Amino acid sequence: MPLMTTRPMTRRSAVFGITITAANLARPSASRAQSTGRVVVVGGGFGGAACARALRRADAKLQVTLIEPNNIFTACPFSNEVIAGLRELEAQQFGYDKLAAEGVTVIGQAATAVDTQKRSVTATDGTAFAYDRLVLSPGIDFHFEALPGYDDAASEKMPHAWKAGAQTLLLRRQLEAMADGGTVAIAIPANPSRCPPAPYERASLIAHYLKNKKPRSKVLILDAKDSFSQQRLFEKAWKELYGDMIERVALSQGGRVTSVDPATRTIVTEFGNYIPEVANIIPPQRAGRIADIASAVDATGWCPIDPVTFESKLVPNIHVIGDACLGGGIPKSASAAGAQGKACAAAIVNLLAGRAPETPRLTGVCYNTVAPGYGFLLAGNYQPRGDIFAEVEGGATSPVDAPRELRAREAAEAERWFQTITADTFG
Repeated sequence: MPLMTTRPMTRRSAVFGITITAANLARPSASRAQSTGRVVVVGGGFGGAACARALRRADAKLQVTLIEPNNIFTACPFSNEVIAGLRELEAQQFGYDKLAAEGVTVIGQAATAVDTQKRSVTATDGTAFAYDRLVLSPGIDFHFEALPGYDDAASEKMPHAWKAGAQTLLLRRQLEAMADGGTVAIAIPANPSRCPPAPYERASLIAHYLKNKKPRSKVLILDAKDSFSQQRLFEKAWKELYGDMIERVALSQGGRVTSVDPATRTIVTEFGNYIPEVANIIPPQRAGRIADIASAVDATGWCPIDPVTFESKLVPNIHVIGDACLGGGIPKSASAAGAQGKACAAAIVNLLAGRAPETPRLTGVCYNTVAPGYGFLLAGNYQPRGDIFAEVEGGATSPVDAPRELRAREAAEAERWFQTITADTFG
């Protein structure tokens, strides 16, 4: 069944559309025969948790197991505000108690192996969980080989803060410890990557912190791209709010980072070296490790899927959702992962019952906050077209020349969106 109503998207429907989607998926249908089956979901982020919850709501007879090593999920959306001192990390954290109360079996371990012949997933303690359908929602891992000098040890000196939690707080502490007049460098990788606009939101909010606490400091963006999502909106906001505090070096200007030296805090680019006081290195990315273990990853480092069912094109009976999959035009974002989780759940219920899955219609919503009370929106609708998702009519975006009143409303909408998606996903 479609994930969105077919009415045109408004800002209100962009914020609350996910809740409407969950209600539609959970609503009993007179034509829906109850099925039985075992579904294992690996990864408890926005995609995996939404999928597990939607499966139980769609069919109470399903045995749904969620395998996730962390008892507490720390959300990436709004974590840039934590870095800038505008929000505490606890506001980003959610547990799985509500999912367990709805009948999802939550296993607090990592998945370490997948036997595609026996259809089983092995957890850290050696327990094997049999499945009829397996959903992988592992998010991203870092492609360290693509950035010489950078690894887990280097991230303790040059944090990525691209997985929310301890790294988020490390980058915040480094900003607080930096003397006024210092430079904060942000290295941004080429696409595909998780939430493409987020590094520019981060630059904005770090500039807000510096403007108020260390006004002689600067933000330097070293970018592996020449253009980026909502670029005109960001650049207009930077000029209006921060003057010349933010400098961006694009790909064609030599901005691509080719290596780093954590011992000297040196960032090497094609045209020169930089030694900033604080170095935020966002490395190239790929699908989470368990997807590779399951043989669902191709040469791109990501997982090709059937966009109608999210089933892997490489391994039968395995579905891949969220940041790890090759989604075409749909962005790697929290809202897209949640929508994919629900669409995947609907497809699995139909497949287990012997019915043809319906073509999904997904919504991706992205809010960016460049200062308190100053935000803007990007939302799109997506449907399968060939082997990928393509954007279709009905999206919404903030106009570049909008009054500050609209920016303030969209900043408030962003907070409501976060409350909605987290409640919808984690209860």
